[in-house]
Amino acid sequence: MDIQNQNFLSIEQLTDRYLSQSKQADGQTKQTGVSFQDVLMQRTLQTAVQSRGLKFSKHAAGRLSDRGIELTEGQMERLNDGVRRAGQKGIKDSLVIVDEYAFIVNVPNRTVITAMDGTETSDNVFTNINGAVIM
Repeated sequence: MDIQNQNFLSIEQLTDRYLSQSKQADGQTKQTGVSFQDVLMQRTLQTAVQSRGLKFSKHAAGRLSDRGIELTEGQMERLNDGVRRAGQKGIKDSLVIVDEYAFIVNVPNRTVITAMDGTETSDNVFTNINGAVIM
């Protein structure tokens, strides 16, 4: 039987084909620049917050992760309470200040749009909000 004329690949050709594909796939995952720890932290934060009724946008979760901000249980409760109070007053986009952290929240969607720490709030200028809650 003449294998070459039947268009069968040799073992070497198969090995080269499949090994080169797996190397390309590995290269694609490294190009994203997001570590497993960052993804895990964002997912854990989202799960914890969603159980309390709040969501963090991808941008806000990235801000928290980049700055190493970890909210305590008490701070999360106060943030949730601030969003609830803003909703009661009919605020749509609110600034909620908890300790040294500032959050811009879309109240109807219960979504934290962005988060800032004390170093970023030094300008004391916040735009695109129609109400503020200081906790």
